[in-house]
Amino acid sequence: RLAALARVATVGVCFDDPAQVEQASRAARDYGVEIGGVVEIELGMNRCGVMPGSAAVELGKRIAGSPGLVFKGIQAYHGTAQHMPTHRERVEAIAKASEAVRVTRDGLAAAGLSCEIIGGAGTGTFRQESASGLWNELQVGSYAFMDTDYAVIGDEHGANRYTEFEHSLFVLATIMSAPTADRVVVDAGLKSYSMEKGPPWVHGRAGLEPYGVSDEHARVRVTSGPKPRLGEKLMLIPGHCDPTINLHDWYVGIRNGRVEALWPVSARGASR
Repeated sequence: RLAALARVATVGVCFDDPAQVEQASRAARDYGVEIGGVVEIELGMNRCGVMPGSAAVELGKRIAGSPGLVFKGIQAYHGTAQHMPTHRERVEAIAKASEAVRVTRDGLAAAGLSCEIIGGAGTGTFRQESASGLWNELQVGSYAFMDTDYAVIGDEHGANRYTEFEHSLFVLATIMSAPTADRVVVDAGLKSYSMEKGPPWVHGRAGLEPYGVSDEHARVRVTSGPKPRLGEKLMLIPGHCDPTINLHDWYVGIRNGRVEALWPVSARGASR
């Protein structure tokens, strides 16, 4: 599938194992295409990636020497750093990552391989990668929507809120029950938003705290202010935007209180 796609699109692949290189090379030869390849390096996520330095250089040389593959550079994404709670922690993490990238880039250059791409970064650290002068492809995504998980990391001024970008992704929920003076229930639960980063926030309404989320419902504690009325709408900010989007068929684009566009979530349910 990858090689067939390369006939009509520019394809790039992250590699961290020689076996992957061999398989991709064979597929590229069979289909008569060229596939771009980058070495993915481990920067602290303990997920994918070969160790920086000599191991990464050897893999880069293997990519460059494999028929049907074209060496393109380095994939250097430090996902763990994105949600570190303080600005200082994120700066220090990317400083260490920068040294790993520099050593790998220089080792590849010594082997005659130049890096057209050094990709990585994210919403929480993109300024650090950009300022390093090493990364030339910033793979920032969540900033477009934001979520509560990003909202609670500290900024460079010491505030415990990240305010550089605004929230723009909301799940519209309706008050379907108001059984007590300090509790209402909305019709949006686990089937409407991701919960692995905690319950959603209520946008623009202080004194309302969602909790006790179940499949189709969420309880909302009224801690101050007027109690919402039955049938009233609440805009919920999800804890994690990515898997929340995956639960829905459409974005409803709203500008100045009016629906302006409907955009299909065409990759809903896709693993990648």
